[in-house]
Amino acid sequence: MPESIVSSITAVPRPTLAQLVGGQTLDLPLLIQSATLGETKNGKPYLMLVLQDKSGDIAARAWSDAARLAALAEPGRVLRVRGQAVTFQDKLQIKVDTLDPLRPDEEEAYRATLVPSSSRAPEEMEAELQGLLRSFARPELRRLMRRLFGDAEIGPLFRQAPAAKKMHHAYRGGLLEHTLSLARLADRVAAHYPRLDRDLLLAGALLHDLGKVYELVDDNGVFGYSDSGRLVGHLVQGAGMVRDAAAKISDFPPDLLDQLLHLILSHHGRYEYGAPCLPMTPEAIVLHSLDDIDAKMQYLDGLAARLSGPGPHWTDYQRPLERRLFLRGREDAGPDAEEEAADPAPPTPQPRLF
Repeated sequence: MPESIVSSITAVPRPTLAQLVGGQTLDLPLLIQSATLGETKNGKPYLMLVLQDKSGDIAARAWSDAARLAALAEPGRVLRVRGQAVTFQDKLQIKVDTLDPLRPDEEEAYRATLVPSSSRAPEEMEAELQGLLRSFARPELRRLMRRLFGDAEIGPLFRQAPAAKKMHHAYRGGLLEHTLSLARLADRVAAHYPRLDRDLLLAGALLHDLGKVYELVDDNGVFGYSDSGRLVGHLVQGAGMVRDAAAKISDFPPDLLDQLLHLILSHHGRYEYGAPCLPMTPEAIVLHSLDDIDAKMQYLDGLAARLSGPGPHWTDYQRPLERRLFLRGREDAGPDAEEEAADPAPPTPQPRLF
């Protein structure tokens, strides 16, 4: 890709979707997340869209020329969107006037600026991961980790994948970022409670969501579920990956394998959350609790990043948590707060955190 295209695109400041206010006119390159034709009560076709940039996504409607625009608006495409930000039923959306295609080289250059990704540097996260992999006292666990995270297929997928489609760490590199955060928490809690097996808990933290490399797909920046992800799910997929890797390590302890599989299969904590078994060991109970904390804290960070002005604010009703929340904006989060949130949560949350 010509350097001049990348430089010219990144040099022009543009408002993000999170910065839009009602009444604002926009002319922006945006990623098409979804597009569906509908009909008004009078039988007139219109186009329902979800548009995306790094800051999140927003609903949009095109009331004119719907059929032609629908042919352009394939999910994963980057199009030039012109229209107005309007408020409907207390929610901001975009009234689309027109969608225009970009040159292929422009589309790819813009895509790199529109797909959300971790705010942490990849090399920094890789160094942290390698340090954790070297820290296991049990040689069989070090061998298992090297086999999985060094795998030519699994390794790159794990480092690029989001941790979820919509909710927490839903951006490229989010799975690695979430895994590292959970591993740091596990290390600290294991040091606090001598009863816990540090190697086992850390292994569970590193492996708990490994199946997401096959559960989730990244289709030109649009995150979704694979067929096997919907049919099987990442808990069972991840357990199978660990079982297969352990089978290739001579004399891998069967009881240790059972403990690892239990950590993976039980980490959602409850049957109604998709866990095929409940946490039944100290390490499994702790892993579930820490995973829940990390997911929810990143979700709250995303909400806080969307708040404007100083002081605490009430959020809209949050379906995943079944409540409204009273949150400080990022600028009020205290002296240790980062300058920016990694990536804000999308404005239309789904009822699943994991």
